Amino acid sequence: MWWQQHVSEFVTFFLVMNPFSTLPVFLSLVATLEPAGQRKIAVYAVFVAFGVLVFFIFAGAFLLQKMSVPIRAFQIAGGILLFLVALDMIRGEIRVAAQGAEQSHLARAVYPLAIPKIAGPGAMLTAILLTDDDRFNPLGQLATVGVLAAVLLIQLIVLIAAIPISRLIGMAGASVIGRVMGMLLAALSVSMVLGAIGDWLNLPKL
Repeated sequence: MWWQQHVSEFVTFFLVMNPFSTLPVFLSLVATLEPAGQRKIAVYAVFVAFGVLVFFIFAGAFLLQKMSVPIRAFQIAGGILLFLVALDMIRGEIRVAAQGAEQSHLARAVYPLAIPKIAGPGAMLTAILLTDDDRFNPLGQLATVGVLAAVLLIQLIVLIAAIPISRLIGMAGASVIGRVMGMLLAALSVSMVLGAIGDWLNLPKL
């Protein structure tokens, strides 16, 4: 039934995006900001991620096909980008240059929080694969957009709830969490790259 398909889409998006995995990056980015600024970054990041993933739902497969970009190449590029973010997390260097309050908030929200943490390569690839059978079915694509919106609403709630967490654990706690999660993210990014290469060369799974 149609609702079972979209429940499956919800579970897939939720597991791939893992809203709780964004907490260390978010806490590192907003540790020095007032609560209003923290909420603004959370809202900006979720809306940017939503826009990016909606684009991939409607046009991702078509765009990659027209650019002659294989899915595996996209996966490798995304894994490399995630690895660079992970290195910054491990070294405690997730920051943006001061360019005015509003612009700085938007910059922090876009990178690395919205892209590639929330709307990462895995989420983009999932958006493409889940709508591959609905490329000529706008209603099916809109239903997937609704599923995505539900997952990102959970993501927004998690980020807003991170504000009292940041007060509780402080800068040192956020730094420790960020470095530990950076190691896990680095491992995930390497796994993505090796998985794509392994599929291309028909190598056994790691």
